Amino acid sequence: MTRKQRRMAFVGLGMLALFAAAALVLSAFTDNLVFFYSPTDLIAKHVPEGRRLRIGGLVEKGSVVKEGTTVHFVITDLTTQTPVSFTGLLPDLFREGQGVVAEGKLGPGGVFLASNVLAKHDEKYMPPEVADALKKSGQWQGDKDKGQGNKGK
Repeated sequence: MTRKQRRMAFVGLGMLALFAAAALVLSAFTDNLVFFYSPTDLIAKHVPEGRRLRIGGLVEKGSVVKEGTTVHFVITDLTTQTPVSFTGLLPDLFREGQGVVAEGKLGPGGVFLASNVLAKHDEKYMPPEVADALKKSGQWQGDKDKGQGNKGK
């Protein structure tokens, strides 16, 4: 091999190693990516069982059932409901009628198996995706207490 051919082979191997490393990084990134869905999105997008994701909405009134350390409840976006099962300690702010985000996997029968549950931290906060889903369903009431000064503009 001439000197120029060795240099080109070295550059080619370097490029191959760089592409392999990029492919491994992208593969790891997509495995750890967690998407957010509302209950309506969950049904509309046909999410496969076992995929890690987050769902958010309101805890449906009258749906919380405690069985030891396992809690069953329903998350709704006021259009569609998704049953959730969670084993562990719930946040102190968790209660019926309040906003919640659950992270976990979709299990058999459409039951969401939550590994982590986050409750909203104050009266005004709602995840933007949940607020958008409520606005689409016509159930959004978050702007009622805001000033009406921009109404005519």
